[in-house]
Amino acid sequence: IMKRYFVQTFGCQMNVHDSRRIEEVLRAQGYREAEEPSLADLLVVNTCSVREKAEHKLMSLLGTLRPLKEQKRGIVLAVAGCVAQQEGEKLLKKAPFVDLVLGPDNIPELPALVQQAEQGAPPVARTVFDMEDPQFLKASPRADRPEVSAFVTVMKGCDERCTFCIVPYTRGSERYRSADEIVGEIAGLVAGGVREITLLGQTVNSWHPPEEADLKPSSRRAPSSSQFAGLLRRIVREVPDLARLRYTSPHPRHLTDPLIQAHVELPQLCTHLHLPVQSGSDRILRQMARRYTAQEYISRAKALMAAKPGLTMSTDIIVGFPGETEEDFQQTLRLVEEVGFVAAFCFKYSPRPYTPALKLGDEVGEDVKDERLARLFALVEKQQQKHLATLVGTEQQVLIEGPSPGDTGRFTGRTERNEIVHVIAAEGVDPTGTLVRASIDEAFRHSLSGLMPGASTPPSPSKPARKQLTVV
Repeated sequence: IMKRYFVQTFGCQMNVHDSRRIEEVLRAQGYREAEEPSLADLLVVNTCSVREKAEHKLMSLLGTLRPLKEQKRGIVLAVAGCVAQQEGEKLLKKAPFVDLVLGPDNIPELPALVQQAEQGAPPVARTVFDMEDPQFLKASPRADRPEVSAFVTVMKGCDERCTFCIVPYTRGSERYRSADEIVGEIAGLVAGGVREITLLGQTVNSWHPPEEADLKPSSRRAPSSSQFAGLLRRIVREVPDLARLRYTSPHPRHLTDPLIQAHVELPQLCTHLHLPVQSGSDRILRQMARRYTAQEYISRAKALMAAKPGLTMSTDIIVGFPGETEEDFQQTLRLVEEVGFVAAFCFKYSPRPYTPALKLGDEVGEDVKDERLARLFALVEKQQQKHLATLVGTEQQVLIEGPSPGDTGRFTGRTERNEIVHVIAAEGVDPTGTLVRASIDEAFRHSLSGLMPGASTPPSPSKPARKQLTVV
């Protein structure tokens, strides 16, 4: 009898990537995807613990799944991801109806653990890091659901130890994947129809070949991105059919001259970079242990934009970090204006277990956080709308990802600068997976409208409002 799975994902691109690997592990064992939880034999909730709300969402979802677990005999419920790694056995006590708790490094064990649970084994937590022999699950093209873009992991873990961040606790120290594996995986994906690759890592631009990792200074105070720049060049050289290449999330300390030069030399490397800054206040940056100043960030961002004309930037910002004053926040606003971010993921600070920031005290009130977050959103949105308005009347190359959400008759894609474009295609044409030239005829709140050659404007189209500004 064919068994079916249903995966619910919370959180960032890293979690989306992990969910895809979970699906591949299960499909290799004969599982197929269920359209909804009630039709599944296995439910997997893949979690994120970067923000406090994600944990609340998990417990709320588990509450809704509990009746299904109790009514449907034999169904297995697994919690995976960072909250699973963070809580371990404690999660089984909070939710005793959960069968499996699985850390990110234990994904390959899922089928065997499910089989044991089906045979009556007690609930189990597997949250062991693969530090001695790091394993990187390989992505493969999907024959049943061709993908236009795909994520490829180049490293996992983090050595930065920012005081607000739980990632080193939930993902471990940095481990690097070999260039041969990375390039081979990308070549296989592109051969299977993928046009755009995003390289993933907690500090992706600190990548080193595994055999050279021990040569890095233990203090990590002399960053060099030459190795990562070399990896980008090798990918472009050895996978010539790759249309676009992106990477996330880089650390500002590793945005050095060799990486900036790679942006100049490699046309496949997109003219957009998401570079987290977190704050514009040097005092707060020191409290966060970010190990750069606001001016150092600005200088590196401007050097990249000067070297690669037309490049746009987005960022991550935390408001209400312990001790943040109005002047600290004003410095953040000034940095946002000076760099000219066209999008941002903005968050209120939330205390995370096991992080050094818990000891700082001087908590900022929730009402102050809310008010500052609203002001920050307003500024970034103003800059984003101004930027989008400049693109009306231009032609942009758009990689079409598929039909737009809803019954709009349009297709959605992204420019190389990552602007979302809802494209009207010529009648009878499905441009999914292709690079098209689109004439931009309108700017929406967070996206654009465009027409392919031969297309005509439908009467009064509904305006999509897909946001890039996100509160988690």
